[in-house]
Amino acid sequence: MNNVAAADAPLAMDEETWELRLYVAGQTAKSVTALANLKRYCERYLKGRYQLEVIDLLQHPHLAEGDQVLAIPTLVRKVPKPIRKIIGDLSNQEKVLVGLDIRTVESPDHR
Repeated sequence: MNNVAAADAPLAMDEETWELRLYVAGQTAKSVTALANLKRYCERYLKGRYQLEVIDLLQHPHLAEGDQVLAIPTLVRKVPKPIRKIIGDLSNQEKVLVGLDIRTVESPDHR
């Protein structure tokens, strides 16, 4: 058995599909930045194992109530449970990974 993680699978977790929702309000700078950052993290850490739904509250304001969205942009992790939320443009990678509970596999010399 080989315990070395493959380059295209940098996670130490099961293969559950993650369900993420990003709530935005139009194409503001923060909304565009949040979406770009989220896509980058998902492709790096959840590649092929995530579903991303972007909800524009200018077009669908009633959808904010279901996830109790009070500020935008807000990222909601629906699956895996428990539900987690992160507010902001998602520019702080460490905060996002901790907030979503994404555990990366790091090489021994990486700190």
